[in-house]
Amino acid sequence: MGELAKLPNIGKAVEEQLNEVGINTAEQLRETGSRQAWLKIRAIDKSACINRLYALEGAIQGIRWHYLSDEIKAELKGFYSSKK
Repeated sequence: MGELAKLPNIGKAVEEQLNEVGINTAEQLRETGSRQAWLKIRAIDKSACINRLYALEGAIQGIRWHYLSDEIKAELKGFYSSKK
């Protein structure tokens, strides 16, 4: 288990995907941002859904994605819908 898997919401599979797209540290994930990280993952995994986007944002904020504010979830949902 690497550094990223220590973050909330990031398991081994998502960590491997992040590594595959060049994101190897928590700092790189924060710098990239959830939206861009998700787009990179989506480029290699078309099944990447909105829950993965929420998970990435939660990891950046240091919380389980279930606890993201309704405002953040709405913003992410709008972003996700625009990329389908």
